[in-house]
Amino acid sequence: MSRLPVILSKRVLAPSSSENLLDMAPLQKRMRKEQEPHKPQAATTIVGYKRPAAAAARAPPYRPIRGAGAATVAAGPSRGFVKPVAASTAPKAGSSKQPAGAKPGVTGATRRKPWDLKGKVNDMEGKIRNYQTKYRSVNEENEALKDYVAQNQTKVSELEQEVEGQKRKIGEYEAQLQMLSGVQNQLEETRREKNVLQKELSNLEQKYKVMETLRDSQETELQTLKMKLSVQESTMTRLQANLRDREEEISSLKETVAEQRDELHAGEMERRRLHNTIQELKGNIRVFCRVRPLEDGGLSKHIQLAASDNKSIMLAKTEESHTGKTAEMQKNYHFSFDRVFGPLASQQEIFDEISLLVQSALDGYNVCCFAYGQTGSGKTYTMEGEEVDDMRGVIPRAVQQIFRAGEKLSSQGWEFTFTASFVEIYNETLRDLLYSGKASKRPEHEIRKTASNDVTVTNLTYQKVSTEDEVLGLIALAKENRSTAQTALNDRSSRSHSVFQLQIEGVNAGRDIKCKSTLCLVDLAGSERMVKSQSQGERFKEMTSINSSLSNLGIVITSLANKESHVPYRNSKLTYLLQNCLGGNSKTLMFVNISPELNSFGETLNSLRFASKVNDCVIGTASSNKK
Repeated sequence: MSRLPVILSKRVLAPSSSENLLDMAPLQKRMRKEQEPHKPQAATTIVGYKRPAAAAARAPPYRPIRGAGAATVAAGPSRGFVKPVAASTAPKAGSSKQPAGAKPGVTGATRRKPWDLKGKVNDMEGKIRNYQTKYRSVNEENEALKDYVAQNQTKVSELEQEVEGQKRKIGEYEAQLQMLSGVQNQLEETRREKNVLQKELSNLEQKYKVMETLRDSQETELQTLKMKLSVQESTMTRLQANLRDREEEISSLKETVAEQRDELHAGEMERRRLHNTIQELKGNIRVFCRVRPLEDGGLSKHIQLAASDNKSIMLAKTEESHTGKTAEMQKNYHFSFDRVFGPLASQQEIFDEISLLVQSALDGYNVCCFAYGQTGSGKTYTMEGEEVDDMRGVIPRAVQQIFRAGEKLSSQGWEFTFTASFVEIYNETLRDLLYSGKASKRPEHEIRKTASNDVTVTNLTYQKVSTEDEVLGLIALAKENRSTAQTALNDRSSRSHSVFQLQIEGVNAGRDIKCKSTLCLVDLAGSERMVKSQSQGERFKEMTSINSSLSNLGIVITSLANKESHVPYRNSKLTYLLQNCLGGNSKTLMFVNISPELNSFGETLNSLRFASKVNDCVIGTASSNKK
């Protein structure tokens, strides 16, 4: 039994020239379909000469074999190349005989007799020849299709290259189009600018016409001005002659001004001399007494002030008779000072009395002013006051006067520089009230004397100041840093002595004169008794230190009043720091502040006695620090 494969192939019809043009669009689609592999069909089995009897009995009637010239049409594209196929060889005439008994005109397969093996072989050979012919025809068609596919692939590559070229051209055209769109925008912008320029040109033409009109009028005016100029030239000649006369007068006036400046300087020097003489006549150590008003106003009965005498004060106290003859007796204590201020005296009135003393600081003299008295007697209010203008104390008012007077003297050629410092003495320890660093890194301070016998403090902040507000800011900072505490006598008692110093250096370059001085303003801590202040612990230690330093201050004042050869300034930091103010080249003023309450009679009496000692003290005449 032999197996012959049946080969199916797609047959393509030959395209005409017009059809080739129509097939170019779906070319790639057809190529993909043509390149798909053919699936082989199952081989046809041709049975040999033996056939089962039952199959033979059921064999269909004979069908004529398909002519060799017939071609199989492929299920491919409708249009394609068709190669003519040669007609297949016709079967031999004698190979297929019509069997006997067949109806004429009826075409059908002739069933051969079982014994007709030769006829069957002939039939099979005819079929084989027929298949071979078809096979050759299909191979030829296949070769033709391969050639057609190769041609189409070549055309596809050419078309792809052409498409790429077209794409590049399209890109170039798009770039040119974009550039042309930019050129079009520029053209539009140019057109707009052209319109604007045309409008401007039109405006300029109108302005030009106006300017021509103005030019004509200006030419007319020019002619008029030329005439006036000739008149002015003659006037100028006359004025030049007058100018020369004025210059001569100015020269003479300058000489007069120079002479007047010399006279003014001489007058200023004479003023300073007379001012210093007046201050010396008043005493280089002066004492003012100030009585604090009661909380409800007025004055206590035990303090008496003369209406016509502002320099005396009397304390009156009723005591029991020691002899028993009378039930009570009144004891009076009289004191006299340079000035006594009652409870109604204002801050401005207080400062007016010391303003001349403050002026001496600008004249080159050292000036010191300090407040003394028991705690709660108004020392801090007298020296510092409050922020309200009418309530400001001695320190801010003195600073204001110094800077204003310095500005006035600048017109006479004086230039001043100021340096401020603020130190407190707390428990016999110096503390910088202008220190703004960490408390753990606070430096230690010592009092030293320089080669020029000036007293200075090591590691102390000396701040250069140029305005009144800068000094007031430093005073506010020092006020916050100062040690205060509450006691039975005062809700905000100062627990230290504060010393404000303003160093003044003046230079008059035109006169080659220099002066240097120091304004020292001191607020002493209040003296107190343990029984009344009820101080305990740290407050008791502070009270002991305060009373000790004030006692040493009294000892120094007594030594100066007695003109002793040795004055114990070094017994306390306070007297050592104020050494030049108490016994050196300085003008000194002391405020003694007293409380009006009757239960403070003892402290008031002690304060007035101490002030009397200071008032009786005579120190050397202060001299100006000029070079």
